[in-house]
Amino acid sequence: MAQQTMRGMRLGTQSLESEAGVVLAERNKHIYRCVENHETEMIFAAEADLPQTWQCKVCGTTATLLADGNKVELEDSDEKVARTHWEMLLERRSIEELDEILQERLEDIRARRAAAKNG
Repeated sequence: MAQQTMRGMRLGTQSLESEAGVVLAERNKHIYRCVENHETEMIFAAEADLPQTWQCKVCGTTATLLADGNKVELEDSDEKVARTHWEMLLERRSIEELDEILQERLEDIRARRAAAKNG
């Protein structure tokens, strides 16, 4: 009996998909300029919302979008600023209430420690 070997592709190294019939989205090239006058060229889909700033690929500073060779005026966003735990706590309690709660907790801890020493 003849010994047969399986012949085929290396799995995972080559795609079986082709690009036939694929229609790519329309794209536009946009330029961002940083304070050091480095220009970063980015390509976005035509219908994409463009970010006003981008990180410079050369120096890492913030680059601003150019429109017709001029920097775009940055819009102030109305996004919420992250609050700290302390700020959220102060929305619910006054300093006097927090001081009173602290004293109660300290008394409770001291009582448990004293009970543990005696018990």
